[in-house]
Amino acid sequence: MKTILRIALVLTIVGAINWGLIGFFRFDLVASLFGGQLAPISRVVYALVGLSGLACLTLLFMPIGDEAEETMGSGQRNFDYSTEFGEEEDFSRYRNKDDDRDKENKE
Repeated sequence: MKTILRIALVLTIVGAINWGLIGFFRFDLVASLFGGQLAPISRVVYALVGLSGLACLTLLFMPIGDEAEETMGSGQRNFDYSTEFGEEEDFSRYRNKDDDRDKENKE
């Protein structure tokens, strides 16, 4: 599955570059390489790029960071959307020294 997603990601990047060229320079790289937009091979490339974009949608739901390494290796996905509530930290030892001076001045 990793290989399929990598191929899909490469094709999606190719499509994004092609759209960037169209947007900035009005140049369709795929059409120029394969004989025009209506050429059968160009249409196949466009279709593969579109399908690759759909396949890359699954990347949005994969965990990021350390969890990704754990879940990608085992082939199982662990979606844990719960939150952890801990006890509040005691910050009294970090009191501002100005607060101590203010107390001394008031006395």
